[in-house]
Order: sequence, then C-alpha cells, then structure tokens
Amino acid sequence: MKKYLFTSESVTEGHPDKICDKISDYILDEALRQDKTSKMAVEATIKDDLILIYGEASTKAKLDYEKLAKEVLKDIGYNEEYHVIVKVGMQSKEINKAVEKDTIMAGDQGIMFGYATNETKELMPMPIMLANKLAYNLTKVRKEDKDSPLLPDGKTEVTVEYQDDIPKRIDTIIIASQHKKEVSSKELRKYIIEKVINKVVPSNLIDDKTNILINTSGSFTVGGSFGDSGTTGRKIVCDTYGGMGKVGGGCFSSKDPSKVDRSAAYYARYVAKNIVAKGYADKCEIELSYAIGKAYPISLYINTFGTNKVPEEEIYKYVNNTFNFSVDNIIKELDLQRPIYYPLAAYGHFGRNDIECSWEKVHK
Repeated sequence: MKKYLFTSESVTEGHPDKICDKISDYILDEALRQDKTSKMAVEATIKDDLILIYGEASTKAKLDYEKLAKEVLKDIGYNEEYHVIVKVGMQSKEINKAVEKDTIMAGDQGIMFGYATNETKELMPMPIMLANKLAYNLTKVRKEDKDSPLLPDGKTEVTVEYQDDIPKRIDTIIIASQHKKEVSSKELRKYIIEKVINKVVPSNLIDDKTNILINTSGSFTVGGSFGDSGTTGRKIVCDTYGGMGKVGGGCFSSKDPSKVDRSAAYYARYVAKNIVAKGYADKCEIELSYAIGKAYPISLYINTFGTNKVPEEEIYKYVNNTFNFSVDNIIKELDLQRPIYYPLAAYGHFGRNDIECSWEKVHK
C-alpha cells in the first residue's frame, strides 16, 4: 500500500498579494463592463498605505483607477487612507496588430495547464479544495458576524493523507488569521474551530491524530499591506490546483481573455474536467501551448497518469471532435468578454460552487 501526505495552501482576500489580484480584476471587470473588447494587463503593487497601479490598457472605457482601487480595499475590509500612483499606458501597437485580425488571435506565447481528478465532487484535488474553502469561510464568517474577532488577512493550509492515491484522512490543518487585539489565543482557536473548520471540513476526515494548528507564531494583529507587501500574480498555485496539477507560465489576474494565460488555462480545465466526468480517466492533465498572433495551439498533450479507463487514442478522438481550441472560440464558448473576474481573484479559479463558471460545466 502506497501512503503519502500532500499539502496545499490558500490565502484570504485580505492577503496583500490577493488585494492586488482583486484590484487588477476589479479594474478589468469595469473595463469589460464598458467595452467588452478591452485589452487589459493592469497590475498592482501595495505596501503600507501606498498602491502602485501600472500596466497596459487599450480600451474605450473611462477608468478612474484610484477610485476603483480604493473601492476594492473597502470591500475587503480595509478602511485606512491609501495613496495611489497610476502608471498605465496603451497596449503595444505591435501586439494589437498580431491579435486583432478577422478572428481573435493569441495575445502572447506560452504554456497552459488544466487538471481534474475524481477525488472530490468538484473534480479537484482535495487539499486545495479544503484550503480554499477554509480561506473563503474565514472571510464569510468575518463579514457576516458583527462580533467576529477576525480581521481580513489570513492563510490556510491542509495536509491530506493518501493511500494508493485515494484521500483517506486529514493529517494537519493550519490557519493563520489576523485578529483583533482584545481576543485571546484560546478564544480565537475555539472560534475558528467552531465557526470555520467545522463548517467546512467533513467530520469523517478528521480523527484524534489530526493536528489543528492556529496562529502558531502567536498574535497576528498587523496584517494586509501593513504586515507585508503584495503584487498581482504571485499566488498562481493557490489560484489553480494547489501544486497537484501543473501551472503555466503566467498568472490570471489583470488579463483580458485575449491573453491565453487566462482563457486557455480555463479551457484546459474545462476539457480535463469533462474527460474525468465522463469516466474516461480518474485523473487528467491537459497541456496547451500557443504562439502570439496564431489562432490555434501549437501543441496539445493529454496525460491521464495511467488512470485511463479507455485507450488514450479514444480520449484524443473525443477531445478533437468535441472541443475547439481556437482563441476566438474559447472566448465565445466560455463567454469570457464580460465582467466575471473580480469574484475569482480569491479562493481559486477552479472547482468553485459559490459562483457560476462556464469552464466548470460538464457536457451531457
């Protein structure tokens, strides 16, 4: 019997890197709301009370970057005064020329991955699903409970014990949550176990050997950008498969759907999930590669890790007959030119059941 531990982590929307992801995708959503053909790659960096918003934008939208950034911080739960510096230019005309043809072409070269596994109902790896749900619940409880001792910044980590590649139990849960000064460590631990962990983690996965570690460094009252700096695109493992599936060469947040780092990664997940949902394999990973200015991928690789129930030739045939990997089709089929990205900027882009995601749909 093969036994091993696998760990994944997540962070809340109040983590400084996620603040920046959310600012970037809030800006993107507003651009798409006004002009669905917007070409955006506007990122953010934050430290203390200073926010730098920078990048490229080709859009008819009228965007007040400072106002949008401050709205995000308020929505997360930060009410400090922030200073905003903006340095946003036009997207390169050379890139525009390569992308804007009779049909939409890839906005950059790169590699993208999609992954699915049948170990959870969401067809996602269990460690990242639980880590994301814990992070989501930290925020949900904080916002809904007016007496909550929790503050916006936080991290979660879940270690799952596998036997023969099947998750059997949870070995360790780690939570670090920013909190109000007046709460004791004992009170905080009790609150998080009762209000956060017990609401998310199935009781049959926890036993008397499960370690639950909460704020092991002691007090955590200074958080967000005043505890650490943050930048868009630094949490791509949290955004995807928690390390169990590969990640591509670029982040998602800030990028409009002409950027295949985002749109093709969503489509790769869509294809992998449908392969597993149909019972063709227990696990599946899709790799795609694109070249700037080209409509179709340069390569497609399907890996089922030896778990396929039908010959791989049949899986390739199913994929080639069912899915269209052109950038133009991906954008249209998944309906990506709309303001849907802000809620995705924290708690994962895949396996979400709190919001509707077109790339999570399964073919009948």
